[in-house]
Amino acid sequence: MKPIICGIVNATPDSFYDGGKYKCSIDHAKRLIDAGADWVDVGGESTRPGADLVSEQEEMDRVLPVIEAISGLVTISIDTTKGAVALEANRLGATVINDVRGFQDVSMQEASKQFDQAILMHSKGRPKTMQSLTAYDDIVHDVKTWLLEQTEVCHAKTVWLDPGIGFAKDVHQNLRLLKDLREFTALDHPILLGTSRKSFIGALLNQPSADQRLIGSLATVADGWYKGVSAFRVHDVKETKELLDMLQHIQG
Repeated sequence: MKPIICGIVNATPDSFYDGGKYKCSIDHAKRLIDAGADWVDVGGESTRPGADLVSEQEEMDRVLPVIEAISGLVTISIDTTKGAVALEANRLGATVINDVRGFQDVSMQEASKQFDQAILMHSKGRPKTMQSLTAYDDIVHDVKTWLLEQTEVCHAKTVWLDPGIGFAKDVHQNLRLLKDLREFTALDHPILLGTSRKSFIGALLNQPSADQRLIGSLATVADGWYKGVSAFRVHDVKETKELLDMLQHIQG
């Protein structure tokens, strides 16, 4: 199956890599579509470690104009933890719901019923607290078990699983999840991987700025593709598409 490239649109001033970087989120979304994005994931609340939560109205004000502008051009994913935001996004054309909290909230569980597809990600706590919540008995077993349990409360027609790289995990736990990705791709749900420009890459490669982490990000995509990952959530659509196209040419 051709892997899905999910381009990231952070309509936020404070996301770790591109918050405030693009003057117009609508224009950026259209650039990602032109670069080859299969999906565009639109979010209005930063989930970087330490980020503040925003109000429901502020989040809607950030994401709904983007969704309305690109509706019909591409598959749209709404990146939110608020059921009301998800439902408004769905009304305007979003058909994928992406919840970094893994549908722990009842409002998101109910909203998922309106969506064709859902991305169910593993995390703990909230951005302010998640990096203090990195205790696990066995990171791979614990994350996999939690994700499968949460599929019972997510009601979209298709449920993607995301191990949540960088969310309530330290550098070595992220590496262990990446090493053992086949534990996830062997499950009866498609796997989406989000590693793009994250801080664990910077820690491993001594790259304090997210601007430096393109090659490290592409390495994780290549490794994930070989291990059976079906979708990749990325900032760099053009480069990721070229990488995946070349890998597929090599494999015939």
